[in-house]
Amino acid sequence: MNPIDVVVVDDHALVRAGYARLLALEPDLNVAAEFGDADAAYDWVCRRGGAPSVMLLDLSMPGRSGFDLIRRLTLRWPAVRVLVCTMHDSPALLARALAAGACGFLTKRCDPAELAPSIRRVAGGGRVVSGDLDAAVSDGATARGPALSARELEVLWRLGHGESVESIADAMRLAAKTVANLQSSVRRKLGAAHAVDLLRRAREYGLLGD
Repeated sequence: MNPIDVVVVDDHALVRAGYARLLALEPDLNVAAEFGDADAAYDWVCRRGGAPSVMLLDLSMPGRSGFDLIRRLTLRWPAVRVLVCTMHDSPALLARALAAGACGFLTKRCDPAELAPSIRRVAGGGRVVSGDLDAAVSDGATARGPALSARELEVLWRLGHGESVESIADAMRLAAKTVANLQSSVRRKLGAAHAVDLLRRAREYGLLGD
């Protein structure tokens, strides 16, 4: 049986190394490549002429987000298999990742023993959702909240975790004015009058997680 090729996309080198060590213990799983940003991963897939068996992908990265990469890949290769593994544990973000074309969604708090079986399941055509979010899929909680773009979700999440507009701009490689405009757009969509109200409404919609 041919091994399952896995491409790891995460901006933290230590996380990528951890995945590589875990997957090296599995004879049927092969880390074909690893990247720290979405554009490098997309360019590699284009040069390769097709998607790998599974892409293990973070959502929050400098530059383009994981959401952007999922959409770009699925537009060109509809059969691509993407397994999200992220710090975000929001049902709303889970919904948007699945809607963008992801086949699975794990939080980084999951048991490491879940990773290899999840990759196999996604590669085989199945879907995987972290146990702490599986109930949200069943009860429809993922459908809550206004429609925010990937960049708006990223800005909102970073604001909710105490980052300033300037630090968000640096992390996302955007102009501070662009981040401020995204913040204003999110406030308008959530009907928030000010910053405190914005975070309160975001938590009510389940857009921030823990």
